[in-house]
Amino acid sequence: MIIDTTYLLPLAKINIPTNLFNAILQKKVDISIYDLSTSLISIFELQAKAAKLGIPHKYVSKAIRFIMKYLNVIDFWDEVIINISFDLRKILPDYIDCVIVATAIKCGDVLLTEDSRIHKAKKHIHKSYGIKIMDYNQLLKERRQYWTKPNKEHEK
Repeated sequence: MIIDTTYLLPLAKINIPTNLFNAILQKKVDISIYDLSTSLISIFELQAKAAKLGIPHKYVSKAIRFIMKYLNVIDFWDEVIINISFDLRKILPDYIDCVIVATAIKCGDVLLTEDSRIHKAKKHIHKSYGIKIMDYNQLLKERRQYWTKPNKEHEK
């Protein structure tokens, strides 16, 4: 699963209501931290957001060390990612978003994002590139549905 920058923010002490890492620790979602990937450009975005908010650099450095150790970090200068991101620029106004979506497309993986512009374009992206785009609440809902579905085999 490719995660957008938003989900990295709590690692640098930036509070958001969608704390994916807490959800993983509390087993609210059925994924492992080792299943998560992010674009290297998201680390830049994390630093920029933290600097804008006045977060002490020690928290940002600690967050980056964690990300580099436990997540699969994907370079954004890959030729395929560049090609796809330039194409996505036709439908997404923010180039960094284009790179993050292109990363998910290149990897053929689900993109987890809260970005409303990406969600507005997700049907087009799915139709054109075949990837699924979800948000945190959808991830939680799928987790609940997975665990609450009756097991027909067990009922027999």
